[in-house]
Amino acid sequence: MAKKNLLYICQSCGSAHTKWMGQCPDCNEWNTIEQEAQISDNYSATKSSGSKLQFENLQDDIKIEPRIETKIQELDRVLGSGIVKGSAILIGGDPGIGKSTLLLQLVCSLSERNRKCLYITGEESLEQIRLRAIRLDLDHHSVNLLSATNINDIASTISGDLKNKPDLIVIDSIQTMFTPDISSAPGTVSQVRASSHELISLAKNHGVSIIIVGHVTKEGQLAGPKVLEHMVDTVLYFEGERGNNFRILRAVKNRYGGINEIGVFEMQEGGLAEVTNPSELFLTERKNNVSGAVVYAGIEGTRPLLVEIQALVAPTQMVSPRRAVVGWDLNRLSMMIAVLATRYGINLGSHEVYLNVVGGLRVNEPGADLAVICALISALKNKALPNETVIIGEVGLSGEVRKVSRLDARLTEAEKLGFKHAIIPTGSSVSKKTSLSLNQLSHIKELSEFF
Repeated sequence: MAKKNLLYICQSCGSAHTKWMGQCPDCNEWNTIEQEAQISDNYSATKSSGSKLQFENLQDDIKIEPRIETKIQELDRVLGSGIVKGSAILIGGDPGIGKSTLLLQLVCSLSERNRKCLYITGEESLEQIRLRAIRLDLDHHSVNLLSATNINDIASTISGDLKNKPDLIVIDSIQTMFTPDISSAPGTVSQVRASSHELISLAKNHGVSIIIVGHVTKEGQLAGPKVLEHMVDTVLYFEGERGNNFRILRAVKNRYGGINEIGVFEMQEGGLAEVTNPSELFLTERKNNVSGAVVYAGIEGTRPLLVEIQALVAPTQMVSPRRAVVGWDLNRLSMMIAVLATRYGINLGSHEVYLNVVGGLRVNEPGADLAVICALISALKNKALPNETVIIGEVGLSGEVRKVSRLDARLTEAEKLGFKHAIIPTGSSVSKKTSLSLNQLSHIKELSEFF
């Protein structure tokens, strides 16, 4: 017989505890543990009367379903050339970043090619969605709308009409959905887990693709249990600054494509517009002969991308000088400052340091180390690097400049945008012929000739 136990579940990380605590010992968050009822069945797996399962061989033939192309090139790039039939996609982002706008444009784009789409909202009324469609000039498309929060009702509605089953279902958002089988409130760990499991099972069993919108925490991570990201096939993050028109769609998990692939959009009055050449757009307002500003050639997924990195170094009388970063890792900046002090002879202990990656893009790869160091030296000495120079290279703790991957693609992108010079690591193999003037460095001490 099922026995009802009381457990205390952390609403931040999903860990279970036998008693209430003020701080979760797993994620160290305060006041996130709440009491929830759990049902546990006491049975032995060896005594259970299950059906016999049939194994299949790895060499058996498989049927590959064609992907659903969204005709939004930046979205197709991130997903891996389209939506896979029966896949579950989780997309998260800050409030107001443009998630609902992008998904409304997506379902309208698919409806133009006779794809049946269902947009289910638990946060907005149907009138709000229609008003957004009118503002974006999308109100002439045939998209089925539904305002509901009960997962059981949603699942039975879709399963009961399989002859007209949709190709894509959008759930906005998972934190508003609930199942009556669980007594906790919507948005709790148990409700998010159960609702997601029901939706994903529906997608897999009936071959319906589903996109789930998830809220994010103040740290920018998807809210709810971490197991939610393991349940879905693809996890996308929508990034961008409130005061910036650029929006970055990044794949951090994709079972059907590459990760760290990005799509770039620009928020306009008519919705989100694709940016097919983000390097050129990110460098549009770049000024020449400005100290502290350098151009870095990076790789985001499979795409080479040129961005401007700006640094500001200001004297201060504070005991602990401030270090502020936008678009890069603060810990890595502290490491580069220490390398500069030890290996180059520049001590920034009495200076405040501010670093910014222009355009709202977040750079994650270590190949930007050399560009950051050049920006710091340039800002401190108030001397700009030569015009039309691009910088690539990873810096080690001993000050050595290390090689980076896919150098040819980076240099080709820089050459295409009119750059004339490149600072790269020593020993880098450049297979393609380039017109760029290459300056190879083995140690950061060799930067002195530029400053």
